[in-house]
Amino acid sequence: MRRNFVNSVIGILGPAWCVPPPAAAWAGLEGELGVQLPDDYKEIIGGYGPVQMNVHLYLKHPSTDWWNLGRWMKETVEAFSRSDLTDAECPGFPGGPIFGGPSGLIPLVSTDRGEYAFGVAGSPPGEWRILACNGDEQDFYEYHISFSEWIYRYLSGEDMFGPGSAVFYPGPIIFESMPLSESDRLLEWHGPERGM
Repeated sequence: MRRNFVNSVIGILGPAWCVPPPAAAWAGLEGELGVQLPDDYKEIIGGYGPVQMNVHLYLKHPSTDWWNLGRWMKETVEAFSRSDLTDAECPGFPGGPIFGGPSGLIPLVSTDRGEYAFGVAGSPPGEWRILACNGDEQDFYEYHISFSEWIYRYLSGEDMFGPGSAVFYPGPIIFESMPLSESDRLLEWHGPERGM
C-alpha cells in the first residue's frame, strides 16, 4: 500500500490554518496553465500558503494579491524561458527544458537560495514528476514522486534540489508569515514536535 504523504506533511506542519482558495481560483489558474495541477499540491498550497517554511522554502497562494501563485508562476516561466538552458541536463527534454504548460515545466515552489521545484504533467493524466534545480547550476534533477512526498522529504532534510542541497532544521517546522498588505507584521511560529 502506498503511503499517504499528504497526511505525513500535515503531521509535521500541523492542521492547515488558511481558508482554502475557492475552486474558481484553481480553475482559473489551471485554465491559464492548460493543465490540472496535482490534488496534493493544491491541498498543501491552499491550506498553508502564503508562508515561508524552515527559513528557505516559499509557498505562494492562488487567491491573494500579494504572493500570488499564478502571477509568480507566469513570471518564473517567462524568466526561465528567456534563459539560455540549451546545454542544461533536463530529463525528458533532450534539447533543453521547455517552460509552461501543458507539457513543459510548471514552477511549484522556490527558495530564497535560488532553487526551484517544477512539476511536469505525465502520462497517464494525473501522474506528475518533479524536476528541481539549484540556482547556481543549470542541471535539473528528476524525482518520480508526488509533490507531497517531495516536500515531506525536503522538510526532513533530504537532497531535493540535487546532490548536496539538503537543509535540515531539527525540531518543529519554522514558519514565517508573508505579509498580505503594507500594514501586516511578520510573524514566526512553529509546527508540532516531530521528534527530529
